[in-house]
Amino acid sequence: MSFRFGVIMDPIAGIKVKKDTSFAFMLTAQRKGWEVYYLRQEDLFLEGGIVYATCSRIEVRDDPKDWYTLLDAKTLPLHELDMVIMRKDPPVDAAFVTTTHLLDLAEARGLLVANRPASLRDCNEKLFATHFPELCPPLRVSSDPAKLADFHAQHRDVIFKPLDGMGGRSIFRVQDDAQNLNVILETLTENGTRCIMAQTYLPEIRQGDKRILMVFGEPVPFALARIPTGREHRGNLAAGGTGEGRPLTARDREICARIGPELMRRGLYFVGLDVIGDHLTEINVTSPTCLRELESQFGVAIADDFLDKLARLRGTSAA
Repeated sequence: MSFRFGVIMDPIAGIKVKKDTSFAFMLTAQRKGWEVYYLRQEDLFLEGGIVYATCSRIEVRDDPKDWYTLLDAKTLPLHELDMVIMRKDPPVDAAFVTTTHLLDLAEARGLLVANRPASLRDCNEKLFATHFPELCPPLRVSSDPAKLADFHAQHRDVIFKPLDGMGGRSIFRVQDDAQNLNVILETLTENGTRCIMAQTYLPEIRQGDKRILMVFGEPVPFALARIPTGREHRGNLAAGGTGEGRPLTARDREICARIGPELMRRGLYFVGLDVIGDHLTEINVTSPTCLRELESQFGVAIADDFLDKLARLRGTSAA
C-alpha cells in the first residue's frame, strides 16, 4: 500500500547524507513506493481550525554530492497526508512547541504523527530519564548555584549540562579541584534563573556513551558506542567522538525492558536511549540519530522496520 509520508526536519540542504536518520527514513519510504513530502516548521499554518502545509514532494538519492530534488510544491490540509514524522532538532524552543500544538490539531483530524506531539512537549530529553531514578546515576536539577555546588562538594567529579542542549554542547566536567566551578554555574544557570542538571561523572564513558535505538518500544539489538577522543570527556559524534557498534548487554536489555512500555504508552515510537556503563543518562525523543551507522555496521534494516510498523499502525487507525 502506498502512503503520503511527510518529514518535518531542518534544512535538507545542510544535512550529512551518510549520517542523517531523517534522510534514511525518506530513502526507505521512497523505496517502498510512498510519496515523500519535505516540510519545515515554517511551512505549517492554521486557518479555520485546519492546519495546512505548504510542502514539496521530494525525490532523494543516496549520493553525498546530489541527494535530493524538490518536485511540485503544493498547499494542502496537513491531515491529507497519511503520516508525518516530526524530526526537527532541538532546542525545544517556542517555535518547536508551537509546531507540536499545530500537529495536535492535525492529529485530531486523523493524521498519524510520530512521535506524538504532546509527548514531544512533555518529555524533556534530560528530565524524562529521571522518571526512572533506579536506572540513573546520582544527579541534581536546580537553578541555584549553591545547591549545584553542594552536589559537586559531595561527589567531587561532576558533569554539568543544560536541559535543552544536544550534540554535547555546553557540557562541562568539573573535577575535584573545582576549577572554574562558579563561573560555569553562573553561565549555565544564567545567574540562577535557569535549571540545569548536575550528574556524577561516569568513568565508563571511556568505553563509550551507548546510543540504543528503540523502535515501537523494542530495542535494536546493537548499540552505537560513541567514544571520546583525546582529552575530550564527551562521546557525542558532533563533539568528535568515534562510533563503534556493539551488541546489547544484559544490563542494556534490562534498561530497555523497563522503559519500553512507557514509551509506547506515550506514543514515542522512535527513541534513542543514552547509556553509560550501567546507567541511563538521557531519553532522546525529538530526532534521535545513529540509525545509518548501525545499519551500515550490522546490516540491520532499522528504517524499514520502523516504517513497516508505522504503516501497520496507520492502517489500524484508519480502519
